Amino acid sequence: MKCNNESVNLKACNCSYSGCSKKGLCCECLRYHFSRKELPACYFPKDVEKTYDRSIKTFVEINL
Repeated sequence: MKCNNESVNLKACNCSYSGCSKKGLCCECLRYHFSRKELPACYFPKDVEKTYDRSIKTFVEINL
């Protein structure tokens, strides 16, 4: 996936946060969430993503 191909990336982006300025900009999104010790929305199923709990702990719990 190319980081700066926003129009293509948006087709696969499942982030439901409407105010996100990084939506479709995968490299920026990854940098932001990794700096907060989180994972981006694309790592989570739709029902979990909507909770906005992007913690690594939650990711591990749903994947055990």
